[in-house]
Amino acid sequence: MNHLAHALLAGDDEALQLGGMLGDFVHGQPDVTWFPPRVIAGIRLHRAIDVYTDAHSEVLAAKALLPSPYRRYAGILLDMWFDRCLARDFPRWSAQPLPEYSAALRALLWRQDALLPPALRRFRGYMEAHGLPAGYADDAVLDEALGGIGQRLSRLNPLDSALPVLLEREAELQQRFAAFFPELREFAQAWIGEHAE
Repeated sequence: MNHLAHALLAGDDEALQLGGMLGDFVHGQPDVTWFPPRVIAGIRLHRAIDVYTDAHSEVLAAKALLPSPYRRYAGILLDMWFDRCLARDFPRWSAQPLPEYSAALRALLWRQDALLPPALRRFRGYMEAHGLPAGYADDAVLDEALGGIGQRLSRLNPLDSALPVLLEREAELQQRFAAFFPELREFAQAWIGEHAE
């Protein structure tokens, strides 16, 4: 899952949301002398969500829909695509309007600037420039984001040409997401109840 999903799955707890955003930028064990315990719980929730997602039958079926050479990058592509699904159908998942939710998430990152690693500070600027995570509802923004990720990878890849491939499979991918995401939400809520309460 990508940034919008991780923040949403963390619920209304800003520390868990911050940990969800930090999850892709903090490697190894989080520094307990640096991060508050609730933020560390959010990082761990992020990682638990990723493990659950990667093994879910609907996600595996969605990955199988992608042709070679895109299937090799299916994890990245589906993470981004699923944020598009969330952004486009946000009222189903949240009572808060997406633009307000997105702005509040960016504001949280500004308020917690001292806890952000340099890479997340740079990404925060990209988020501001593109109105993320709400911007993932816009195919042009998603296409640009995929191209940017592709440029940062060390080997040649087809991410800059992936959007048409995803759009061709939109109905099938949406069906897989619709079956998967409610189960992921239940998993995240149960995880929070067991590990972060």
